Amino acid sequence: MAISPANELFEVAVCTHPGAVREVNEDHVGTHIDGECACLVVADGVSSFEGGETASKLAVQVTLEAFQGESRTLQPAKRLYRAVQQANIAIYDLASTVPELRNMATTLTAVALIRDELFAVHIGDCRLYLFRAGRLTQLSKDHTVSGERVRLGLLSERRARSHPGRSTLTRSLGRELIARADQFSRRIAEHDQLLLCSDGIHGLLDDDELAQFFPSTSAELCSALVAAANERGAPDNVTAAAARVTATPPSRSGRLRGLLRGIAAR
Repeated sequence: MAISPANELFEVAVCTHPGAVREVNEDHVGTHIDGECACLVVADGVSSFEGGETASKLAVQVTLEAFQGESRTLQPAKRLYRAVQQANIAIYDLASTVPELRNMATTLTAVALIRDELFAVHIGDCRLYLFRAGRLTQLSKDHTVSGERVRLGLLSERRARSHPGRSTLTRSLGRELIARADQFSRRIAEHDQLLLCSDGIHGLLDDDELAQFFPSTSAELCSALVAAANERGAPDNVTAAAARVTATPPSRSGRLRGLLRGIAAR
């Protein structure tokens, strides 16, 4: 369990464990909090090839470092997307030069929380959830064979949980020179909770079960989810990263509109 230094806006914690069966943990998780920003990244190395642990560790490390190093004049969404693409290139280049790692790849879900906005870049089958006003919503899409069939209406969500293709990835980081990653953003509000987790958790606990762990502190949520997965015999690595919005100051655009209204009223 790791609890990141909090700022005035976000409470962040992470927890990762090899699970009840595996000896090696190919999941990696990292956070960075700076001023009015909190960045969380979860990656799950593809275990069917050598180097899954290396790929996930490199993905988290490079994404966080690149995001911090990008110019603050760039839009946050572009900063995060560029950071993930830099991580993709780092994995791709290493796999190209080290024969033992030639097929390595990883999933990745990265989130930047800045004031009252969420920016996300996602590829693979880790998940991003939002818990708001008693309701849990999956914000990310599973890039798996079963996930694609659900979106096409060929498979129900219930049947997808036991479908043979539920763990067969259709996209991953490191396999191509340019990663086909999803990008999305949305507004966040005070008391919102965000959860990033690997399939070691959401593969054992469905959405209704996950919702029962909310609301809670970020640390309590992460430790409870990892413990619940291990109690069910977690055949895969289990990782959770959580953030709770403790305050949301007005956005910069909102403050500008307020200033203009004040001037106009004079």
